[in-house]
Amino acid sequence: MQWKYLALALLVERALGQGGTFPGNITIPPMLRFQCSQLVVERLDPLVNPGLIGSPHIHQIVGGNSFNASMDPATHDLVKDSTCTSCTFADDFSNYWTAVLYFKARNGTFKRVPQIPNLMLNGTGGITVYYIAQTVAPSNVTAFKPGFRMLVGDAAATNKQEQRKTCHRCMPKDGENLWLNCASPDSQELPTAPCAGGIRSVITFPTCWDGKNLDSPDHKSHIAYATGAGATDVGPTGVCPSSHPVVIPQVMYEVVWDTREFNDKSIWPADGSQPFVWSTGDSEGYSQHGDYVFGWKDDSLQKAMDNRCTGDACPGTMKTQTTEEALKCTVPQTVNQDLEGWLTELPGGDLPH
Repeated sequence: MQWKYLALALLVERALGQGGTFPGNITIPPMLRFQCSQLVVERLDPLVNPGLIGSPHIHQIVGGNSFNASMDPATHDLVKDSTCTSCTFADDFSNYWTAVLYFKARNGTFKRVPQIPNLMLNGTGGITVYYIAQTVAPSNVTAFKPGFRMLVGDAAATNKQEQRKTCHRCMPKDGENLWLNCASPDSQELPTAPCAGGIRSVITFPTCWDGKNLDSPDHKSHIAYATGAGATDVGPTGVCPSSHPVVIPQVMYEVVWDTREFNDKSIWPADGSQPFVWSTGDSEGYSQHGDYVFGWKDDSLQKAMDNRCTGDACPGTMKTQTTEEALKCTVPQTVNQDLEGWLTELPGGDLPH
């Protein structure tokens, strides 16, 4: 299966420091691929709802421990204000967050779905983070600048989105799978049948930047997807539009939700419909989204892109820490609310959406 080719490619690239073409004509660019364990599960969203204590829905957050409700870009320095990171690259104090998946039982109660580490990685919950460079060498990818922020997806979406960059896949028991980008058999909709290996969610960010604005009012207008990129392409491919001429690393999140404890269809809705719902209240799957706030120390990310580093290590270029060290980096919840037990409503259900 092609997922095995990805695993092989990552091992080969770690030694060679460059991408390659593998069976099935799959060209795999150099890519950082590393685990960020759970920092906190929290009703905060400093990008969309800055300063609000108790956002409309909860997120799962990873990265630097300076994460808070405000994170004013004029005063908040993720590198200087953080004392640790839950990511295995020790110089990465960025924050990454997504919506949270819940199981809705036949009696109408909800329970948070736990997460499991991705293939070849260790940790607790959290997100597998990718930074993908260009396949061609030398790469002209420009790393993000301090203060850079962006958002993919729409928490209010109720139907299929034009940009097919947030998706789900029903994972088989052994974790082996096809190519990881949002192409068949991936779907914007949540799977409708029990998944033996859980549900994988992928969020893929744009690769073009206007070169001027570190953020925009909608957190999207300063970035753009390249034109001419194929459905299965990964990394900066295609051509950036003239309005957004600067090629940036493609950031991608991969989250594996461990739905196995909920695979008994006798506890699913009586009509047989799928029982999973995003923390936004969406049971279709369209509202999954990813937020990103850049926080790499100094020029470490640019060096990683220039050196075409791949996998979860970059000897001589990137400082790493053990999974055990990363797991120690957590922050307490700001909103004192039960998020783990069986709930009568989704967290934030008391607020208007």
